[in-house]
Amino acid sequence: MDLRQLSDAIESVSSRYAASLGIERDDIWHILKLQEEVGELTQAFLTRSGRARTRGRTPSEIEADFREELADVLCQVLLLARHHGVDVEAEVRRKWLSRRPD
Repeated sequence: MDLRQLSDAIESVSSRYAASLGIERDDIWHILKLQEEVGELTQAFLTRSGRARTRGRTPSEIEADFREELADVLCQVLLLARHHGVDVEAEVRRKWLSRRPD
């Protein structure tokens, strides 16, 4: 699955979720939702690295939380890009991959 297909699938899930809760996914929602997910990733990282309390979570649950929050951040980045019409694949090629040594 490429990023465009992934973005389409994520959009489908997100739009159904928003509709079920009556959420308007506007510019502000997209950026604030990304910020929320980054905060949750930070918390998961802190817990995983022993810098925050475990709240009774097992090591495998803590590891799963970290992986899930990484996925949430990626999904929110793709939703934000899609909302603003940004082709993430093209931008990664332009910004990052153009700097690869030949």
